[in-house]
Amino acid sequence: MARFNRHDESFDSPKGFSALNPRPNRSRDRFGRFTEAIARGMGTPWFLLGLTIFAIVWMGFNTFAPPAWRFDSYAIGFTALTLILSLQASYAAPMILLAQNRQDDRDRVQFEQDRQRAERNLADTEYLAREVVALRLAMKDVATKDFIKAELRALLEELEKEEAPSSTKPVAKAPAKPAAKKASTKPAIRPASRSSN
Repeated sequence: MARFNRHDESFDSPKGFSALNPRPNRSRDRFGRFTEAIARGMGTPWFLLGLTIFAIVWMGFNTFAPPAWRFDSYAIGFTALTLILSLQASYAAPMILLAQNRQDDRDRVQFEQDRQRAERNLADTEYLAREVVALRLAMKDVATKDFIKAELRALLEELEKEEAPSSTKPVAKAPAKPAAKKASTKPAIRPASRSSN
């Protein structure tokens, strides 16, 4: 029997999580859920709409506001906005990759569970197929209703054939007792004795 190794990874958690360090797992899992939430939020049309509105407001304010209030110059190409968007993109890409890796790990676990379930279903199907074949073979040896009816008809026909000749011939009785009475009523004949001279 194989021993349970605590270092083995289970299929109920994504790859990279072990049972030895529960606190790092919780923090990793919390961070993973956070990255998935951000990646899920970035994949919505509302995020794109909000980012577009933010960029338009930024450029409009730095273009039409009084020169003393402007913090990003149109003359140098909105350097601060470019840096902010580059920073956002540099963090968004790894977060999306982390979320995809977690989804891949979940898919791998799901595929493994589906494979095991398919193996169990295949084994159950093969067992049921063997049982059906065994029942079919056993049913060949069992007498069916039609077979029993045919056998009973054949027996009935044989009985009718045996009864038909015996009903036409009269049965002769041998009179055993009257013959015995006749034998007892006959007088006994004694042999004649020879006379000696």
